[in-house]
Amino acid sequence: MRIVTTLPSATEIVCRLGIEPVGVSHECDHPPGVESIPAVTSSRIDADASSAEIDRQVLETADEGVYEVDVETLEALEPELIVTQGMCDVCAVDEAVIERAVEEIDADPELVTTDPHTVGDVMGDIERIGRAAGRGSLAREVVTSLRSRIAAVREETDAVVDRPRVAIFDWTSPVMIAGHWVPELVRAAGGEYGMADPADRSTPREWDEVRAYNPEVLVAAPCGFGLEQIAENLADLTDREGWDELTAVRNGRVWAMDGHHYVNRPGPRIVDTLEHLAPIVHPDRFDAPPEDVAVSLSELARRLEA
Repeated sequence: MRIVTTLPSATEIVCRLGIEPVGVSHECDHPPGVESIPAVTSSRIDADASSAEIDRQVLETADEGVYEVDVETLEALEPELIVTQGMCDVCAVDEAVIERAVEEIDADPELVTTDPHTVGDVMGDIERIGRAAGRGSLAREVVTSLRSRIAAVREETDAVVDRPRVAIFDWTSPVMIAGHWVPELVRAAGGEYGMADPADRSTPREWDEVRAYNPEVLVAAPCGFGLEQIAENLADLTDREGWDELTAVRNGRVWAMDGHHYVNRPGPRIVDTLEHLAPIVHPDRFDAPPEDVAVSLSELARRLEA
């Protein structure tokens, strides 16, 4: 089947089902090799800018939208199925943009729109995409395996009494507390997540709210930022009033996690995110996460100075 995906998580799902898309988004970079597949989207935002500058650019493009579709390339690919999303028009091309593009081409592809806000939603999307792609049985096997891995982490943390207060930032200027599936992941990892409930949208928060919550574990994982870009924007947090007074800072429990490949991608690697988050929350129960995925604040600062 000729499938076009318009966001990285959809590409990862389709590839996990054993299908190579004929077209992807400009942001798709996993699994390795998908970068060579024709891209049908582009962005009006400079993704390498600072967090504050990206936020400003997003606001400036509110009328025309962050993304555009290469209709000529889309038509040439003759898609039978397009997987898009309706969750966030900042994170990826949304369904309305794709629907307008499809009206301009001869092909009449089926559209599958993902809109996940919980771990269960992500699993449901994998099965739904699998059915649409003719890989329903394999999709169910993938979901069973992913749920088994989640259960293995929960088995280790279910009896934990000492659950530290955790905050995960999916943006740093302004500060945004990660919502959607993140509260569930934190709970499964053995932490408390008092600033958002499961399925809540990620929203900007006043810094005073963060100080009042006083997280014992803090993870910076801005959407779209790898570790290097997080390091470049570290002052968004460290220069804030009261930063040094936070319990997580005083106890050396501030981490940076690759927010581009993990945390913010609602695909199969959402379970990898849990497995990397668990040792940050409970280092006594799990092996440390890979250094190319998550590092402590001190290590991040060292890299910044190098």
